[in-house]
Amino acid sequence: MRSTRHVVIIDSGGANLASVGYAFSRLNVDSIITCDPDRIRSADRVVLPGVGNASSIMNRLNDYDLVPVIRSLQCPVLGVCLGMQLLFEWSAEGGTTSLGLIPGRIEALTARADFPVPHMGWNTTTPQRDDPLLDGLSHDDWFYFVHSFAAPLSAENTLASTQYGSEFSSVVRHTNFWGVQFHPERSGKSGARLLSNFLKLRS
Repeated sequence: MRSTRHVVIIDSGGANLASVGYAFSRLNVDSIITCDPDRIRSADRVVLPGVGNASSIMNRLNDYDLVPVIRSLQCPVLGVCLGMQLLFEWSAEGGTTSLGLIPGRIEALTARADFPVPHMGWNTTTPQRDDPLLDGLSHDDWFYFVHSFAAPLSAENTLASTQYGSEFSSVVRHTNFWGVQFHPERSGKSGARLLSNFLKLRS
C-alpha cells in the first residue's frame, strides 16, 4: 500500500535526483522532483539533494527564487551530500554563500597518503547525540560517501561523525533541518532505515 506522505525532492540539477526518488519508491512512498515553489511549500517532507559544485547549485536555487522558499520551510527537510553542505552558511568550494540554515562553514578535506580526496566509498558513522533520524542505527551501519568538502564537528548540530583522516560531521540537525553527508539512496538497508526514519519525523 502506497503512503500518503507528500515528499518533494527539490530539482537541484544533480545527477542523483532519480535515485533519491527510487529510494522512496522502494519504501512505498511517492515523491515528485520539482522547482515549483508552491509544491515545495505544500510538502510534508522536503529533500535537497546535491551532486556537483556548490556554487552552481546555489546559482540554480537563486535562479528559481528557491532560497527564501527553502529558508521558510517548517516541515522536516533533509539535505543529502552537497545538499547537506548547502544548509550551512558558507562553503570553501568556490567561496559560496549558502542557505545559512545551520551555523558553520564547509571546509575542504585534507588529502593524505592513506586518505585520498575525494573521500569515496563505504564508511561508518559514530552517533554523537540521540535523534529520531538515527533511530535503530549505530556505528555498525555503513553508508556510501562521495565528497571533497565537509562540515566540522559542532556540539550543537552534529548528530553523528565519521573518521577519514580527520573527523567530520556526517549527520547534522538544526531545528527542522537535517543533513547527511553520505548518500542514503545508495546505502542499502542502512540508508533505507534512515529514509524511513525521515518519513516519521515531526518538525
